[in-house]
Amino acid sequence: MLSIKVPPLGESIVEATVSRWLKKEGDVVAAGDTLVDLETDKITVEVPALKPGKLTKRNKKEGEVVHVDDVLGELDETAVPAGVGAAQPSASATSAPAPAAQSAAPTPAPSSPPAPARSAPSPAPAQAESVKSSPAARRVADERGIDIAAIAGTGRGGVVSKPDVLAAPAATERAPVAPWASTPAPGAPSRGGNGMTSGERETREKMSTRRKRIAENLLQSQHATAHLTTFNEIDMSAINALREKYKEKVEKEHGVKLTFMPFFVRATCQALRQFPLVNSQIDGDTIVYKHYVNMGIAVASEQGLVVPNIKDADRKSTIELGREISEVAKRARDGKLTMDDLTGGTFTITNGGVFGSLISTPILNYPQVGILGLHKTQDRPVAMNGQVVIRPMMYVALSYDHRIVDGQQAVLFLVRVKELVEDPAAMLIE
Repeated sequence: MLSIKVPPLGESIVEATVSRWLKKEGDVVAAGDTLVDLETDKITVEVPALKPGKLTKRNKKEGEVVHVDDVLGELDETAVPAGVGAAQPSASATSAPAPAAQSAAPTPAPSSPPAPARSAPSPAPAQAESVKSSPAARRVADERGIDIAAIAGTGRGGVVSKPDVLAAPAATERAPVAPWASTPAPGAPSRGGNGMTSGERETREKMSTRRKRIAENLLQSQHATAHLTTFNEIDMSAINALREKYKEKVEKEHGVKLTFMPFFVRATCQALRQFPLVNSQIDGDTIVYKHYVNMGIAVASEQGLVVPNIKDADRKSTIELGREISEVAKRARDGKLTMDDLTGGTFTITNGGVFGSLISTPILNYPQVGILGLHKTQDRPVAMNGQVVIRPMMYVALSYDHRIVDGQQAVLFLVRVKELVEDPAAMLIE
């Protein structure tokens, strides 16, 4: 009998949550088949079968917290029919739940613990495979008894997302969902004018491991630093004109969409060279200067906020930055980030403007001492050369740790970023 254990999870990660079992007890699996997904505060870890066999026992339930080397289950290596091996699919592949059919690719962790099993039938595997949908969308559809094939996807390329499933009309449900008793208990409140019982007015959902860790890190950042934010605004006219002029050429020749983010990364790297304290770190009573820039890019995913970083961003061209930003953002949304993507960052940029934010005060990505917040570009009247003109303006915010970064340095750093973005040609001669 082979024990299935929690593998090493990565630097400084000691626990995970059992996100989803992809195989049932009694399933015959091939070597390499993913048995279970584990959700950590940073990434989703797939635990594969090291040898072919039959899954005889699942020791840990979905939603349970586990630690490195904990036994997740047991695999009987002797109960393998002839012909089952690493190169062949599991004998139970056609009977596994729909999401398991796609277990060969890394799967983002669900945003909430699994709900109790329901008797509503799952869609046929062939039907589920034909629908483009995110893993979280398939999980929620399965929990709520909704036929995902009947939902129109609003994601890129028609992909059905989790919000699409949550907004699906009742007509697409395969079976009624009854998380509570249909007959009120004696003395229970009757339905009000909105047709809801008191039990429907509130629900409780346990935080995922990742959400708990995000909360802890943000709280630690606020408590462990002298947090302060300074603001400025940037005229985006020059960057917009440059992008309009070259975006088709760059996309055609390099396969890169020319967004404004790589310009901000380039400008920030050059400003950090001039103000190295903003790129440093405190270690006890010592200041650690980083003579390189690993630029963190905050990305919103279905599992929560993640901050992958571009290694040695200060040594890369604008086009190289654009390509790497696009690739790392896609890995974040697909749940395919590695530990290397998420460690070693020295400074962070977050862009709330993609969601319409006009101004905000970003929280430091501890133990970093600086984070730049970008916001929505909006046409506003500004005074230029004694005249009022309309310009595409963006508010920018720099949050910094006042323990080592003085206000003067923070303000001058942000002014330098503003100067470089408003005059992109200056970046070429820096």
